[in-house]
Amino acid sequence: MTESETSQQRDVAVVPIAPIPKMIVTTAIMAATILVVLDQTIATVALPHMQAALGATPDTVTWVLTSYIMATAVGTPLTAWLTGRFGRRQVFLVCVLGFTVSSMLCGAATSLPMMVACRLAQGFFGAFLMPMSQAFLYDMNPPSLQVRAITMWGIGAMVGPIVGPVLGGYLTDAFDWRWVFFVNVPVGIVALAGVFFGLPQFPSVRRSFDHAGFIMIAIALCSLQLALDRGTQQDWLDSPEIIAEFGISIAAFWMLIFHLRRSRHPIISPGLFANPSFSGAMVLAFVLMPTIIASNALLPQLFVQLLGYPVATAGEMMLPRGIAMTVGIFLGGQFTRWMDGRLQVALGVCIVVASLYVQTGFNMEMDQHLIIWAGVLQGFGTGLSMTVLNFTAMSSAPLSHRTEAAALYSLSRNTGSSIMLAIFSGLLAHDVQVNHAELGARISSGGGMSLHLSRIWAGNSLDAPIAAVAEAEVNRQAMMIAYINDFWVMMWVVVALLPLVLLLRPERPPKGSGESLAALAD
Repeated sequence: MTESETSQQRDVAVVPIAPIPKMIVTTAIMAATILVVLDQTIATVALPHMQAALGATPDTVTWVLTSYIMATAVGTPLTAWLTGRFGRRQVFLVCVLGFTVSSMLCGAATSLPMMVACRLAQGFFGAFLMPMSQAFLYDMNPPSLQVRAITMWGIGAMVGPIVGPVLGGYLTDAFDWRWVFFVNVPVGIVALAGVFFGLPQFPSVRRSFDHAGFIMIAIALCSLQLALDRGTQQDWLDSPEIIAEFGISIAAFWMLIFHLRRSRHPIISPGLFANPSFSGAMVLAFVLMPTIIASNALLPQLFVQLLGYPVATAGEMMLPRGIAMTVGIFLGGQFTRWMDGRLQVALGVCIVVASLYVQTGFNMEMDQHLIIWAGVLQGFGTGLSMTVLNFTAMSSAPLSHRTEAAALYSLSRNTGSSIMLAIFSGLLAHDVQVNHAELGARISSGGGMSLHLSRIWAGNSLDAPIAAVAEAEVNRQAMMIAYINDFWVMMWVVVALLPLVLLLRPERPPKGSGESLAALAD
């Protein structure tokens, strides 16, 4: 046995689980994971219906999404302390129960304040489920099956945000927007029962609560999220509110860095970042997956507004990338048996770059084939690379800090998603205005003859219709150019990630890790 394998064996929590209970627990943990990631996006398409039912305005109804994200961001850093204080099994059970009950209350909400309060509770309980589920699946399997376990976790964690809007649209159209939340209840009950009867106690490290560190990170994340959510409405840095929120966030992060270096019991262990593999995986996860999530969030608007597809068809066109991502994650687990992890991540990133390059060729005359192929490439490349990153983030951390590492990894990806979505949405809105002004100026300078002919043929009766048609076409072309510019920026951002691959030092999984998923129950 090599030194790396010996070290890996020493870091595994030896928790004996019989085959049948292990299969039940794995299914329950995955169900809880999928619920959390689905609720990050499933409510998006139901917002217009919620607005009317809850008496909200277009500005205030977005708090249904913002409150969930903020609660998740604030709760995630507490994962290591809570599990050390009360035990990993107990915390997971309470969080599954709390998430299920708060989902039921969200569906029963009769006012916007009630909905926001329930979404805060839902996001807070869900914050702990993601990192804990990843740590559980890693620790409850021997080294030969850990890649397979993390592969299963990755399928649920990364495909969920893509499937969420599609499922949300179907539930809203077929039943009612409340079923977007009610659908969580039966799944949550099944997950709760499976965890309660099958999940054993796991070792945890008791630690002191860092009050100052928690306050700083909560202020930093909440201020950042408020600035990102309200930036478009308040015209970004032209607004004193947004400047103040960014300033508070930066100041809190700066103070947090100094606090972590000096505190005896910091809320985040600085030693984790001394490991280049963990740091590299964190940065790659902070940028790569959030960039793809931002692309996925912007595409439905392109399909509906510019290409004229129905909402249902636009949702269906997003499914191939989700399927390709699932295939990429599964094959990525297989490739780890014989391919160097850094090469696999680099290959996945290059495939994502190719897909974004294809998207820079989008136009309003294209058919569905180009859209689907770009999505398939993007999903497959993302799944291929994220498989290694998910495993590296866990294998790089010792057992005593594994839950904390999973929480940090989850927090970086969630925060990155908010930042990237805000950046690319802001760029899109800015480019639409600039392109509209430039195209309008060209038409005004060169379109006088056509308008003059219309007056000769029919007096002034055609001036208004021609102007309306020209304005509509200018809007469409300006938006199409803005999308293409966004795709170019996304592509170069992902290209810039390639040198970071050299930081990774993923462990080669021991022989036997490529067995089928069914082996997880053995």
